[in-house]
Amino acid sequence: MPLNYERILAHRPGPLDANYDDNRCILYALGIGIGMDPLDGEQIKFVHERELKAFPTFATVLGWPGRLTDPAFGIDARMVVAASLKVTLHRPLAVRDRLTSDPRIVEVIDKGAGKHAILQSARTLHAADGTSVATIESASVARGHGGFGGKVTAAPEPHPTPDTPPDATCDLPTPPNLALIFRLMGDENPLHIDPASAKSSGYDRPILHGAATFGIAAHAVLRLAAGYDPARLFSIEARFSRPVFPGDTIRTELWRNGEDISFRCRVPARDEVVLTNGRATLR
Repeated sequence: MPLNYERILAHRPGPLDANYDDNRCILYALGIGIGMDPLDGEQIKFVHERELKAFPTFATVLGWPGRLTDPAFGIDARMVVAASLKVTLHRPLAVRDRLTSDPRIVEVIDKGAGKHAILQSARTLHAADGTSVATIESASVARGHGGFGGKVTAAPEPHPTPDTPPDATCDLPTPPNLALIFRLMGDENPLHIDPASAKSSGYDRPILHGAATFGIAAHAVLRLAAGYDPARLFSIEARFSRPVFPGDTIRTELWRNGEDISFRCRVPARDEVVLTNGRATLR
């Protein structure tokens, strides 16, 4: 069954509740590896309720509508992987809040027969008074799903990565069970926990969620360029280029031009770039 473009584009699962409390706020921070150094007070403030701060990319998991697993969409969910992610924070996140989400499919890009389809999605988180809190834009690749007759065949050009040596780098380790923690945010794709499912998707072993890698990159940006102040992050975006495995150490390379930050992430042990075309804007 080919990809059903009209059915996917018409999909509107919202509005959805996106409520959260301080415990979920802490669980997200643990799910991106924050708190591995028990003596680092800058990290502890994201996991200790005494003076708790919400980590800004927590917004990326709030009000998420889930994967498109209904057979009517014509998508083999085993072949879908994260491609890119962006979050714009209209105001800093509170440590607990009652929000709603309005998820929608923006476009499905057809890369041609035998190639891929790219599903572009977006949602905005709204406060109870109707104001916008955050906007999340994402893309996923449905491998081998191209050739369905879509009119849009090219994605927007990404933010370029500088070709000069980085201004700063930051190595952040991840524990081997990180995906088991992060999946509690709602993405229970077996690709991230079950070795057999990972193999059926083309991987030797379970991989880390792209959104978790994204959060780790944001951690490095806040550490290197914003003094660990979550309120300073206005927006952050990046593309995923290679899988990350739980237990990897992720090195973020950063270039700074005033409040405009460029970055990419690599796994030094394999010398592989895993996240690229990164851009963050600071307040």
